[in-house]
Amino acid sequence: MYYVYAEKKLIPMSSNQLKPELVFHYFSEICKIPRPSKKEGKIIAYIIDFAQKHNLEYRKDDAGNILVRKPASAGYENKQAVVLQSHLDMVCEKNSDINHDFNNDPIQTYVDGEWLKAKGTTLGADDGIGIAAQLAILASNDIGHGPLECLFTVDEETGLTGAFEMKSGFFNSKILLNLDSEDEGELFIGCAGGIDTVATFAFEPDRVPGDSVAMKLTVKGLLGGHSGDDIDKHRANSIKLINRFLWKGTQLYDLRLANLDGGNLRNAIPREATAVFTTHQDDKAKLILTFESIRNQIYNEWRDAEPNLEITIDDAPLPQFVIDEPTHFDLLNSLYACPHGVIAMSRQLKGLVETSTNLASVKFIQDNQILVTTSQRSAVESAKNDISNMVESVFRLANANIQHSDGYPGWAPNTNSQILEITKASYKRLFKVEPVVRAIHAGLECGLFLKKYPELDMISFGPTIKGAHSPDERLHIPSTQKFWDLLLDVLKNIPENK
Repeated sequence: MYYVYAEKKLIPMSSNQLKPELVFHYFSEICKIPRPSKKEGKIIAYIIDFAQKHNLEYRKDDAGNILVRKPASAGYENKQAVVLQSHLDMVCEKNSDINHDFNNDPIQTYVDGEWLKAKGTTLGADDGIGIAAQLAILASNDIGHGPLECLFTVDEETGLTGAFEMKSGFFNSKILLNLDSEDEGELFIGCAGGIDTVATFAFEPDRVPGDSVAMKLTVKGLLGGHSGDDIDKHRANSIKLINRFLWKGTQLYDLRLANLDGGNLRNAIPREATAVFTTHQDDKAKLILTFESIRNQIYNEWRDAEPNLEITIDDAPLPQFVIDEPTHFDLLNSLYACPHGVIAMSRQLKGLVETSTNLASVKFIQDNQILVTTSQRSAVESAKNDISNMVESVFRLANANIQHSDGYPGWAPNTNSQILEITKASYKRLFKVEPVVRAIHAGLECGLFLKKYPELDMISFGPTIKGAHSPDERLHIPSTQKFWDLLLDVLKNIPENK
């Protein structure tokens, strides 16, 4: 069941009113199933049950990846086998005023004009719409295709775990269609590699100074978005904005930090942040004036790019402790100095971000520690390592401990790809225009697949999704029909075995 937004209210709407009907039917079913990263058990069970009900062969590996096989349709038996691939997990982000449990609650979807949205949460079209398309093909009896493998991977969003842990030989096809792109009319033939750099500060709890008052600073309403795909849009970072005031307040007043919480996910540009701090009661009035001055500056700087930005300061209960002064200074200085955003543009592909870094989150955790998570991306392996080293050096100067993830490889474009030519021809035949062929500044699983299956011929495409990884995520309904039509035409035109 979907809802349509009309006359400022939500009205029930059946899924068969959206086209392609079967795709949206399965997307509606998927939205009922909680599927946070690393907690995909319920959606895995659903896929297995689906395969059993449709008498389809399936297998599951130790990581949780599922492969479902479907024999060729009549007349297509001699076609080369194809594997369709989507990931099962979704980014779980919500607005602070929304009561939603991603481990148990269904996603509340509604139609707003040409867009499908969720009520205050991420929609999960990334990559739920790819899953839905695969299920629609597996369930259909009137679609022409050769031998088909449908691969559903786990934990793409937080670590590409499923792709990392999948063994060579899990699937047999030499052609792979990745259904995890977000711009209809564009065919993707390459992606960035990535690595995470995590800094940990250890602090000593200090007694709250006498004659102190506590205050809470809040930044919210930012657009956020995907730390790869949206990094070139130069959106504000809530951690950078809140730290700007904390740093300046520290220079002017006896400001002592008790807590800082900003961002949630390594692959999302942080949208919200809060800080609790103390200051001497005699400085409160002056500090508020400083806050208002900085707030006005920030509003002026971001009024066009971040129309919903809201920065507030309020009284707060006195905290149990503040962090020690050396760590206070180290943390705020390093957050100010830490690079964020586009570092370099590609000199080979016009308009493509080559290298970037995302200051993703700051969290106070157990055992008197502060965790700062950052994520670096680049289409060039050496540049990826270089920007990671740059971020590391900032936090080492601030006496933090540093850890790097294993990272993942990029997917080097193959302009001579046969499946690229087939897909381009299908697109031009269907829609009378040439598709755009490009690489993406985001981590797709394709790079890892290629490492394990060097002979793979791959392409990635999908419908238009805006605001992925944020509660503003929305799926363009008309583009979903075009995505579906293209997918079916490509399958019909896969070459025969030699």
